[in-house]
Amino acid sequence: MSAASILEVDAIHAAYGGLVPALRGVSLTVPAGGIVALLGGNGAGKTTTLKAISNLLRVERGELSAGRIVYRGEPVTGADPWTLAARGLVQVLEGRRCFAHLTVEDNLRLGAFVRRPARSELDAELERIYAIFPRLKERRRALAGHTSGGEQQMVALGRALIARPSLILLDEPSMGLAPAVVDEIFDVVATLNRDEGLSVLLAEQNAMVALRHAHYGYVLESGRVVAEGDAQQLSSADVLRDAYLGGTGRAFAEAETAA
Repeated sequence: MSAASILEVDAIHAAYGGLVPALRGVSLTVPAGGIVALLGGNGAGKTTTLKAISNLLRVERGELSAGRIVYRGEPVTGADPWTLAARGLVQVLEGRRCFAHLTVEDNLRLGAFVRRPARSELDAELERIYAIFPRLKERRRALAGHTSGGEQQMVALGRALIARPSLILLDEPSMGLAPAVVDEIFDVVATLNRDEGLSVLLAEQNAMVALRHAHYGYVLESGRVVAEGDAQQLSSADVLRDAYLGGTGRAFAEAETAA
């Protein structure tokens, strides 16, 4: 990975409704051209962290109360989501969020909205996505709501890729999918990272799958980073097991001592 960072998150705090704390001083860095995994169990703060970066917290009455976010060397704390998308920071939301009443191809076309490409360029982009996900070309005229969960995840990722992002935020891409489909999705992400230099911040409960493809990882617990390190090292770390199995005492004590 390059030593230069494309994203820096510095000690962010967030809460919902002004009352329920969700993030407590989360800091992380995504190197340019790197895949970084954000790990932790349910309620650890993974989704909140991604939505704080993309500024989608407001949709759920959430608010960033402290800290700062820097993207490509410029502060973007509080920037509008569509402005971030136009600058190449795109999020794929948990649960895929396809427009069920639109066709697969119309869903994909929506990803180009922030770029406003010419018709010929958009057609070329669609063919690029169909080359990445051949199954979508077969289903291009089907309503997205009538496709499988795996196909919908491909649509969601393809829609993000049409925006030509520099950094993509992936939220739980393996959720509800068969292992073979999960492998296919992660292989695509790894290939895009290797061949096109796409930077990825990946929030994922399936730690072993995420760390198999990531370069670096952070472990969240109760809205705090309790461990971080090289992906291979993290995959065998006790602190990762503690975070998932509720061993908060040792994991959090070690994190506090290190701090």
